[in-house]
Amino acid sequence: MTADIAIHDAHVLTVDDRNRLYERGTVVVEDGRITEVRASRDDDPDVAADRVVDGEGKLVMPGLVNAHTHLELTPLIGAFSDLDLSEMMGGMTAVFRHVAEGEYAYLTEAGYELAALNFLAGGVTTVNSMDVRPSAGAETFGEAGLRGFFGPALSDLFWDVPVDEQFDRAREFVDEYHGSYDGRIRATIDPHDDWSCTRELWERTADLADEYPDLLVHTHLLELEASNTMARSNGAEDSLALLDDVGLLDDRLVAAHFRLADDEDVRRTAEADASVAHCPSIFCYWNTGGDVQWTPVPELRAAGVDVGLGIDDHYWHDSYDMFGEARQARLAANLKRSAGQYDSMELVRMLTIEGAEALGVGDEIGSIESGKRADLIVLDVEKPKFTPLTNVPAQVANNAAPADVETVVVDGEVLMADGVVETMDAEAVCERAESAVDRFASETDWELGIGGSEPPSKTSIARDLPKRGPAQLLGRLAFQSVRDEFPF
Repeated sequence: MTADIAIHDAHVLTVDDRNRLYERGTVVVEDGRITEVRASRDDDPDVAADRVVDGEGKLVMPGLVNAHTHLELTPLIGAFSDLDLSEMMGGMTAVFRHVAEGEYAYLTEAGYELAALNFLAGGVTTVNSMDVRPSAGAETFGEAGLRGFFGPALSDLFWDVPVDEQFDRAREFVDEYHGSYDGRIRATIDPHDDWSCTRELWERTADLADEYPDLLVHTHLLELEASNTMARSNGAEDSLALLDDVGLLDDRLVAAHFRLADDEDVRRTAEADASVAHCPSIFCYWNTGGDVQWTPVPELRAAGVDVGLGIDDHYWHDSYDMFGEARQARLAANLKRSAGQYDSMELVRMLTIEGAEALGVGDEIGSIESGKRADLIVLDVEKPKFTPLTNVPAQVANNAAPADVETVVVDGEVLMADGVVETMDAEAVCERAESAVDRFASETDWELGIGGSEPPSKTSIARDLPKRGPAQLLGRLAFQSVRDEFPF
């Protein structure tokens, strides 16, 4: 039988349970699955395959998994970079209010295209994205051949969209997109976070999760000091207790950030078989306080919790680089604690198989093993930057970059070959993104130019901010803080 793809004489980093690394290996793909992973033989250049790739000077590894991200505002990359934290949060919240109300569709559609193009070209084959109106994202990533988890964010204290409308949209999204594009696109249930949702919303989320028992529940958890304060306002001891109360602390939970977790939180998360997405760059860039603890990833992994890496809002820190998240995870943890928090192979696993396991698909993707779906990338390691090629896991975690990716395969389909994306018109995508930003700037008070960004005035932003939900949020947090200080 003729194979679809055969890559021979390559370095192959399998990321299997033994972390096998072939110095001269062959990978064969048939009908979307990996059928052979082995040492190369002399006759492999003549193997019967529709596409035969000479892997000399190449590294084959699993596609990268972006375990937590937001994609809609991708064209605004560079817009938030030099603002202070309050300006960034205010400007972002004002824009999202309009998105939540169905405006700026031209911007968000261009954003999904631009994100898909850049992540694809950089070796990211799977994303897990929480957005406001994700339908365009599901379609864009599906048509590009990528794998994605998508769901609309739910909150009753972040914006003013009626809760019934939010849940109606969530059901419609699940019914239309879950399992679409040959199963590559999956829906998720996305309560936004543990600081802008009331107990009532969490209970409705649990009911929705019961309706769709095969869907992940994706949220921000223990991200801010306000997290446990809001949980107490919701009548629970802390955030994990609230999720446990409503029936959402289980193996379907994917919790982004988890920065403020203590030893007891780690234990409960491990017992529940929940997963965590660690996003180091976003909090290195937008740290809310130098004394805030760092996500206890080593403790989580030691306890058996699956921890993947995520890039979060890449347009807040101007990077599509998932390889960079591995390096940042190491540097930030070493700086906050001491050197040696990770070895390189641990970081490679978090980029790939552990991210897949966190999303519940580790039996399908995340490693190069016979029988798994063929999601893999090929890097050019014959460059001076990789010379001499020693300690491949360290080179991946510390030195690799999106520009090193030459070939991308998802589900056995070649999406990029020799650096050329085959499933998207890159030039047209970039033109649409530029036009969308020009239109956005003309319709708003944002100034977006090559020298920097100037947000609208504080008065203009305040006028655009949602009113009812955030006012209730701040009021509840203030009242609970008083109760915490003066129990009665």
